[in-house]
Amino acid sequence: MRAPLQFVLDFFTGGDPVQATPIPPFPPSTAPTALAPSAAQAPSATQAPSARPSPHASFSPRAEAEAGPIPQPEASPWGFAHPAANRHAQLQGVTVSYRFERSRRKSIGFLVGADGLVVRAPNWVSLREVDAAVQEKGAWIVAKLQQFKERQTEQFQKAIEWRHGAEVPYLGRTVQLCVMERGVGRVQGQDIPPDQLLPVTLPPGASVTQVRDAAQVWLKKQAKALFEQRLQHFAPQLGVRWQKLSLSSASTRWGSARTDGHIRLNWRLIHLPISQIDYVVVHELAHLREMNHSPRFWETVGEVMPDYAQRRKALRQAPVDLKED
Repeated sequence: MRAPLQFVLDFFTGGDPVQATPIPPFPPSTAPTALAPSAAQAPSATQAPSARPSPHASFSPRAEAEAGPIPQPEASPWGFAHPAANRHAQLQGVTVSYRFERSRRKSIGFLVGADGLVVRAPNWVSLREVDAAVQEKGAWIVAKLQQFKERQTEQFQKAIEWRHGAEVPYLGRTVQLCVMERGVGRVQGQDIPPDQLLPVTLPPGASVTQVRDAAQVWLKKQAKALFEQRLQHFAPQLGVRWQKLSLSSASTRWGSARTDGHIRLNWRLIHLPISQIDYVVVHELAHLREMNHSPRFWETVGEVMPDYAQRRKALRQAPVDLKED
């Protein structure tokens, strides 16, 4: 018998919604949240050599306004998105969504930072020349974006030392790891509320690996309970019924849904803010109505989550390396 059809939510390999207009930029209050203290201190941005446009280029504000909505790029294997992106480009086979700004500078400039790519150009330079300059610097842009992504992931991983007193990302904030020796006990800090602690009990002299494994058992238990609660909350709003929830440790995706109502969610979502967890939950439940990524699917998501596009962008900025178990 043919296995139930499975539609996978892969935030790194496509499935982009079809939209008639560009996604609006984040308001300040909804910008992506840094998950680890060290990741908040982003490395300094890298400035590319400026691209000097042709002295014959001209720009008309009216012509730019009449150019219409910026088309969404075709799906690519992976890509980079600035949280306030308003233009897109295919560079080296990669989708790059970047922030474009007008400025008083004399040439086109490129700035790659923790948020992504920012392109600035004088008012008199046409969008066609801006696009050409971005293509010309494509190899440099993609290389720098990849460097920043790898650096963020490295910082995220190093932030968790898996020892007593370490800070662990949890629901977009941090909790303090409290290791209590079995049979001996260790007094928890009186100044730390219980809801800000991650308690584990281990034999005396437990290794770093044992501490990590015990902490992850606790995190998975919290994840399972939370995910079930969020599924129960959103399923009636979408008019669907889920049958089973499984935790996933997938290396490439946050979740998946099957036609038989089996939902799988990556336990590492527990590190992220609840707004991003809810987006993944709604995304998977919506697949129980629309087993595709068609416009009707995204309309279904939007029925209960009008701001899903902003949440989706924030999720894509999360410094979580899904290539590691």
